[in-house]
Amino acid sequence: MSKVDSSLRYSAEHEWVDASSPVKVGISAVAADALGDVVYVDLPAVGDTVTAGETCGEVESTKSVSDLYAPVSGTIVEVNQEAVDNPAILNEDPYGAGWLFTVEVTEEGELMSAAEYAEKNGGEL
Repeated sequence: MSKVDSSLRYSAEHEWVDASSPVKVGISAVAADALGDVVYVDLPAVGDTVTAGETCGEVESTKSVSDLYAPVSGTIVEVNQEAVDNPAILNEDPYGAGWLFTVEVTEEGELMSAAEYAEKNGGEL
């Protein structure tokens, strides 16, 4: 079973957000495990605006290409260049070094608690 970080909140599309300001965004271990070996990420650029529930990039693995959905609305403040340069880090450390970008939030999308996400997606806290 995939690990679900209890300190984070999650979207139905498997993105997570932390409680910092600006918020960090990444994909859950559930998503990373389902994707398999991640080989490429396409992220929004610093200064771009994202809208909760809309696509803002993609993650490509050896199995498939999946869209990234913004879990919040706002402006991109920082992009994790390490994740772009070494996409495998999403598999190795999805809740730590594998974060994707930070957002100065203007509005949150629909987010679940870790317990709700784990129950719905078969993860473990």
